[in-house]
Amino acid sequence: MDLIDLLSERHTLVRRMAENVWNDQSDLSISNSEWSIMARIYKKQPTISHVTKNVDISRQAIHKFLKNLSAKGLVEINNVENNKKEKCVQLTALGEECYEKNMNLKAQLENKIAETIGMEQVNKLKELLQLDWDIEKIRS
Repeated sequence: MDLIDLLSERHTLVRRMAENVWNDQSDLSISNSEWSIMARIYKKQPTISHVTKNVDISRQAIHKFLKNLSAKGLVEINNVENNKKEKCVQLTALGEECYEKNMNLKAQLENKIAETIGMEQVNKLKELLQLDWDIEKIRS
């Protein structure tokens, strides 16, 4: 397998595991896409258009996910002051609680990975993934 397929395969596997761990421990089912949106909102009050620009999900899908998250009591959507078009979104207390619990579950999953491949390897992997790969130049 090439690098792209390996990254994709591992990402899918780890994301599925993280989602399953949460869903096994909670009555409140939250998809990976919903977690991704919640991550952009956590401790902030971004506009919906800002969330749309920073999540690799279509605008229509983000609106659908936000509606679902709101129905679950995880986010609230409010008008932006002095702007009739824009709306901002923030996590509710329940949303923050769920997000923080999920962060702890992901940390446990990371620790299990470290037990298997070693903490030094995990740290090296994180360093590599955080590097600027200058992908924009590659696309040209």
